[in-house]
Amino acid sequence: MAADISRAGVEKAYGRWAPVYDLVFGKVFDAGRQSTIAEADRIGGRILDVGVGTGLSLSDYSRTTKICGVDISEPMLRKAQARVRSLRLSNVEVLSVMDAKNLAFPENFFDAVVAQYVITAVPDPEGTLDEFVRVLKPGGELILVNHIGAESGPRKLFELAFAPVARRLGWRPEFPWDRLVNWAAKHGGVTLAERRPMPPMGHFSLIRYVKA
Repeated sequence: MAADISRAGVEKAYGRWAPVYDLVFGKVFDAGRQSTIAEADRIGGRILDVGVGTGLSLSDYSRTTKICGVDISEPMLRKAQARVRSLRLSNVEVLSVMDAKNLAFPENFFDAVVAQYVITAVPDPEGTLDEFVRVLKPGGELILVNHIGAESGPRKLFELAFAPVARRLGWRPEFPWDRLVNWAAKHGGVTLAERRPMPPMGHFSLIRYVKA
């Protein structure tokens, strides 16, 4: 499937978002962030947080959970690094600029991979999901929270109409559930453990896969 957004475009968009991201999205996405953190802390060990952004989530993880955070946007990551220093988050092992589809980590390295609001903001969602599973240990969990597009009705029409604007802002709004279903079936090495509706208005989902 051809990419409908580009890495350069996403990197540029989130560089622009960096100064105001916490203010604009902090409260709106808090329920999804807290839910993914709770699941990651339940697993424990070493967690990869992809799209760590400004580091809003970092202080909410248990201090016994080891965190490696990556993001495509250097301006966003600078804010995360400042947060780690100011809060003395000694459990954060790594913060690095990195492409989610080309992770510089070995296979079977993490106990869980967390990706909050990431999958609709990468050029190749399926390839990126494959990469997440690659770095997971067998039995490890891939924990996503993301907008899932409407299958029909007025919301689907709105998402389609809004799509060109959304892409300039750094994401795609029309991302159907079937796309994840088809990815998991093709991959063959993961099992869906949970899909849970998330605020705002249940248009988002917390999704957990377990690696075989």
